Amino acid sequence: MLVQDTIVALATPSGAGAIAIIRLSGADAIAIGNSVFQSVKGKDLTQQKSHTLHLGHIIDNSKTLDEVLVSIFKGPNSYTGENTIEISCHGSTYIQQQIIQLLLRKGCRMANAGEFTLRAFLNGKLDLSQAEAVADLISSDNEASHQIAMQQMRGGFSNEIAKLREELLNFASLIELELDFAEEDVAFADRTQFRALLERITFVLKRLIDSFAVGNVIKNGIPVAIVGEPNVGKSTLLNALLNEERAIVSEIAGTTRDTIEDELVIGGIGFRFIDTAGIRETKDIIESIGIKKTFEKIEQAQVVLYLVDGYHLMNDGALVALKIEIEKIRNQFPLKPLVTIVNKSDLLTAEQLKMINEELAEILLLSAKKNVGVDELKNQLLSFVNTGALRNNETIVTNTRHYDSLLKALEEIQKVQYGLDTDLSSDLMAIDIKEALYHFGMITGQVTNDELLGNIFANFCIGK
Repeated sequence: MLVQDTIVALATPSGAGAIAIIRLSGADAIAIGNSVFQSVKGKDLTQQKSHTLHLGHIIDNSKTLDEVLVSIFKGPNSYTGENTIEISCHGSTYIQQQIIQLLLRKGCRMANAGEFTLRAFLNGKLDLSQAEAVADLISSDNEASHQIAMQQMRGGFSNEIAKLREELLNFASLIELELDFAEEDVAFADRTQFRALLERITFVLKRLIDSFAVGNVIKNGIPVAIVGEPNVGKSTLLNALLNEERAIVSEIAGTTRDTIEDELVIGGIGFRFIDTAGIRETKDIIESIGIKKTFEKIEQAQVVLYLVDGYHLMNDGALVALKIEIEKIRNQFPLKPLVTIVNKSDLLTAEQLKMINEELAEILLLSAKKNVGVDELKNQLLSFVNTGALRNNETIVTNTRHYDSLLKALEEIQKVQYGLDTDLSSDLMAIDIKEALYHFGMITGQVTNDELLGNIFANFCIGK
């Protein structure tokens, strides 16, 4: 893995803008930057202090490409741990490309995806879980995912894992020591303390594993399916939630023939609303495909909003039929929170509303068209998310790789516990302890390989 050469990449989004930042990192970064930079005060960049800014021009032979600001960060006190400079130029795509091409001719190499952060990891500036949190921070689009990524990037998750690993490693050393004195039958590791440690590790691992259920939906957004018969106001409700005309609204039944998705942030949590085709018997081939997709979307959703037309509930037998439909959905999807929403409640009298409330339990009265009851629906959706851990700043696992390693570590710890309970020999217990330590190390990067690093950093953007 090449880590000695100097890499360059655009660190800001591609395309035109007011300012663009071009980043260089490597042993020769400052020298190469100096070879194309002409300071307005005649400064030599190689002689300047770290963490300083310098105004000047980028010169290609005798041609001035742009007036720029150059930031200097000398290793090891830089993001990558190497000599790094950042060139802030004007955001013309032409200027960006001219400067990058010039730097390539001067000896730089184009950075691979995530290579700056990879170098930060290899140089001990970040552990692997912190490096992965950088990507999560960049992609965070709501308060909750941002908070989780920041907590992980500061090392909250790493610190918990590192502490457990260190304590387990200490006992592993004592177990290994016992093996060296096997003939003397000496016990160096206090089994009572060891059992207490294993119980504490098990408790922490289970808490972290359980947090993945919350963390995963917070990171990716909580999918909410809006279902119901045609023309009950599903698209109108979606528009009211999003506060824009996202979906086609028409009095013609079956207008929505496919699923429509959009995202809304409520209380810092992202919700992905899926407006599905109406569920009804139909001979229209295109519409029937949409209805099939509706059931697929319910499978994928975390929460189901079942929307009914309040005005039509006044028809004979409508309330009884609705109860049956609600029961069907609950039986088919028993683990999914179901919110029954009576829409168009503004068309009903007080007496009719009272009757509906008496007949149906746990319903929400709403008028999507008049925007009445929408805030109550948002509050109810938010109540389905367990944000207690988030408010208490506890570690929440959002990374599938971490989740898998935690599960495997827990499995090995449980084997060690079983070994203690059954007086298993120290050499066999040592094998399970080493496996547990291996999986802890896989999370933080103390145990790694080039293939793993390649898979992780390939998901980063160029320039980070």
